[in-house]
Parts: sequence; structure tokens; C-alpha cells
Amino acid sequence: MLKRIVKPHLYPASIKTVEGTVWGYINESGEFVIPPRYEDASEFQENGLAIVRKKGTGLIKRNGRFAVPPIYSSISPFTDGRAVVLTEQGFKVINEKGKVLTEKAYPFISSYKENRAVFQETDQNGNIVYGYLDLKGRAVIPAQYKYAFDYNEGKALVQLKEGLYALIDMNGLQLQTFPYEQMNGLSEELLSYKKTFQEKSGYVDEQGKVVISPRFAMALPFDNGRAVVTISEANREKYGLIDKTGSYIIQPKYNDIHLLGENRAAVGKPINVEEPYLGSLFAIADTETGPLLTDFLFSQVNDYDGAYSSVTQGETSFFINKKGKPATNLPIIQGIGTLSLEGKLIKALIDQRLAYYSRNGRTVWTQNTTIPLTTFLSIHELKYMPNKDYLVYYPQLKGMQSKSAEKRVNQLLKKESQVKEVPSDVQLDYSYSGDFSIKFFQKNLLELELVGYHFPYGAAHGMPSQIEVPIDLKTGKIYSLKDLFKPDSNYVKILSEIIEKQIQNQPEGYYFPEAYKGIRPDQPFYVMNDYLVIYFQPYEIAAFAAGFPTFKIPYSEIMEIINVNGEFWRSFH
Repeated sequence: MLKRIVKPHLYPASIKTVEGTVWGYINESGEFVIPPRYEDASEFQENGLAIVRKKGTGLIKRNGRFAVPPIYSSISPFTDGRAVVLTEQGFKVINEKGKVLTEKAYPFISSYKENRAVFQETDQNGNIVYGYLDLKGRAVIPAQYKYAFDYNEGKALVQLKEGLYALIDMNGLQLQTFPYEQMNGLSEELLSYKKTFQEKSGYVDEQGKVVISPRFAMALPFDNGRAVVTISEANREKYGLIDKTGSYIIQPKYNDIHLLGENRAAVGKPINVEEPYLGSLFAIADTETGPLLTDFLFSQVNDYDGAYSSVTQGETSFFINKKGKPATNLPIIQGIGTLSLEGKLIKALIDQRLAYYSRNGRTVWTQNTTIPLTTFLSIHELKYMPNKDYLVYYPQLKGMQSKSAEKRVNQLLKKESQVKEVPSDVQLDYSYSGDFSIKFFQKNLLELELVGYHFPYGAAHGMPSQIEVPIDLKTGKIYSLKDLFKPDSNYVKILSEIIEKQIQNQPEGYYFPEAYKGIRPDQPFYVMNDYLVIYFQPYEIAAFAAGFPTFKIPYSEIMEIINVNGEFWRSFH
């Protein structure tokens, strides 16, 4: 009898360096067995391949060698032995050997499910239409539908036109049509529907017979005989859980319900009844019969993975069993985040940092918090977390020749990182996270990028921020844009005209008409070895989707006005 060879688990891990964060893979002892040399790295999949990024995205084997070179913009995880890759032309499909199976690129391809992948095209009338690819990458069902859902047990829901859906088999044969304005995909032989957008949701079977009458504001797909539904009450959505007869297993009176698997759900009540958008505290419920197994204790609850779920209570994270009780054989980790059992270790994404622990709580690996710049000079990462909604990682320099300059620089970095007085015992109506990275380091010039994200609870999206801090490590001076140029140069006018030409050559840049009026004397910027970069804040001159509109200006274009004898230029040239 052949003995099964169990390959040791490999874990993605990163270190911070002057050149940026680089990723590799460690073993169960916390030692790097694939050196950190990638810009990003994901878990190894069951097929022995891992998605990594190194200037592009590729796939590596367990020996660290590329199975597929990093030539793609992105690669999705494999499903049904296929992965979707993004090229300059669009999306394509590859097999596990990296062979491209699709004859052409498409604007969109979903991950495979039941040997079919939804793909998108534009028809001759300019309409977006959907079809299905088979495992050979062929359009086995041509793009002809207004919308298409994934296959489920050999059938898929498609939208033929406004107000008309159909259920099709694996070859596209119509099995049943449904005269509704809104439907959701097939799940456990039922489909949720709304006759019109203004009416309530209910469920029909595959033959179109109404099984659960429409009485819900929202009706999600069934999972193991249960579905999450909502009702509207006093302009608020109340969540409940029903069985396949439409009977309530959990009454619709909660702020949230999330199915967790293993016949369990997280049931949430609002932290503040008057402001339900601030979030929920969760209890664990039995989805078979409906009783709550715990009080409302947890701010975060993750899906069950076998016998355990990872939860956060207060500012600690730990595992609970199916009864909702803490797993006494697994550790409690300080911080807020997600834990998972990976091989012999516990993977911990806590307070936006990755670490690995043994099953008894011993730290196996954690990312470095000191970045050496020179023999004597280094950057230290400090953490500020006054409450669960406010988290900032900020840089502090150590080893500058002038201690007074070092103190002055560190105070500025702390302030610009938004380390400020935040109450520890008050529920904020927003969350804030901040971090930093090295943008540029050459000779005496260190350029740090401070980023943040402010999210008002209940808003459609938050607001990102970005600040570049150019520091002269010899003097402690923080440079301004004007310091790069000769005192008598009209740098504002010259740079403004260069950027205006670049905008005119980028019609697809989401720019607001007439919004650009030139740059300010103190315009945000950073320098690189060969060019100057000017950037704008979101919404300043372009739509939010444009992010931080950024313009590169080669020094060769502006050499006449650069003060080559000035402190700023000489600090890095």
C-alpha cells in the first residue's frame, strides 16, 4: 500500500524594506523557505499553485519557480481547473499549465462554476450581453442575455429582456420563463422574485409556481434550507430567517443576520437603536430551530470552518465552538480581526497586520516593525489604537545626527498621521485607519507616504487621504515644492501648463469640465529619481473613481527652472 506524502504547509509572509513590502513563504517554524521577493503573495491552492505579483501577476510552484510568468494584470483563484486572467486586451481563461484557452479577450469573465463561466460582450447595437464559456474557453452559449447568473445543479437563471427571465439547462435550452421585473439566481430549487420593482419579494419554484408569497422587502438565496429575508418597519430593514415553507425560524426583528454554515447564524442587534448604521453586536443562533445560543457579545463573527468560528469581542479575537463558547484549546489573540486554522498554525489578520501563531498561542512569525535605512538610521512603526474604530500605524525616525531635528520630524510625522486625541469610551460615528510606506529614499532624502481612510458609518463610501513628506535626514528639513526651483522661476505657471497638456491628452481621465485651474504654490507632490510627480485629492479635479489624479513631469522638461545648487535637489542628486 502506497503511503500518502503530505507536503508541508507554506504560509505567505512579508517583510518591510527600504524598497517596499516584499512577500515570500514561511514554513511551520516561521522560517522563509521561499525568500521574500514578490510584491504580493497568496495562499497555495489545492493544485499546488499560488498567485504572486512581481511587476505583473503570475503563478508559482511550491519551489518558488514560476509556472506562469508574471505577465498578467490579475489572476483569479482556480475553480474547475480554470483561472480568469486580465490582460491589456481584456479577460481570458487559462488552465493549470498556463495555456490560454479563450480565442479572444472579453470585457468580463466570471469564475467557473459547474464547468461554466459567465462572459460579457457588446452586441452590434452597443448593448452589453452575457453568455457562457465551457471548460475549453468556447462560447458554448452565445452572449445574448441581458444578465446571466451562475449555474446551480445544472441550471442557470438568465434575463431575456426587461420583465422576463428564463431558466436554462447546460446547453442554453429554455426550461421555464418568468414574467417578473426582478429575480435572483437559483438556489435549492427556488428563486426569489419581485413582480415589479415596487412590490414585495417572494419565491417561486423551477416551474414558476409561487411557493412563498411575496411579503419581504428583500429575499436572499436559500442555503441549507434557510434564507435571510427582511421586512420594512418604520423606514428600517429588519432581518429574519425563514425555512422553505416561508415560516420564520428567526423572527424579523434584528439589525443583521449572516449565515455562517454548520447550521449557525450571526444575529445582530444595533449598537445604538437610534443609529443602526453604526453597526451591530452579534449573538450566535441555531438555524435549525432558531434559539440564540449566546448573548449579543461579538462585534465580528466569521463563517464556521468545521468546528470553529473566529470572533471578536471587545479588543480580543478568538475561536468559538458550535455552542458559541470560547474554544478552550485555542488561544485568545489581542486585537481586532480574523483568525483561521491553516495547517498546524493559526493565521491571524489582526489590526490590519498578518501574524502566525502555534495552536497554543506561541508567536511563530510577525512582520518586522523596524526598517533599517543605514547602519545607524532606521524607521520604527508605532501603533495608535485608542478604540476599536480608530487605528493608525505611523513612522518614527531613530538615529538622526541631530536629536532636536529628529524630535521635530517625529512630532510632524505623528501629527500628519492623524495621531490625535480620540475618546476610548465613546462610540464614533466613523472609522479611521492610517498607514505609511517609503515612497523614495536616496542619499539624504527620505520621502514617506502617509495614507488614511475616513469612513462615516452609513455612507456609500469613505474618503481616502494621501500625504507625502520629503525629509532631509541630515538637517531634518521638510521640503516644499518651491524648494526644488530657482527663487525667481515661475514654477507654478510652467508646471500648470505642462499638466494642462497632459489632461488634454487623457480624455478618459474622468476630469470635471473646467475644474482644473492650475496648481497651487504648495501643491502636493513627491520626487522620484528621474521625474517630479504632482497629484490632486479625490474630487478636486476629477470624479472619485479617478482616485488621486497624478501627473509625472520628467526633470528633463523643467531643468531650466530647477535649482540644481539648492538643498532639495542636492539632497537626492
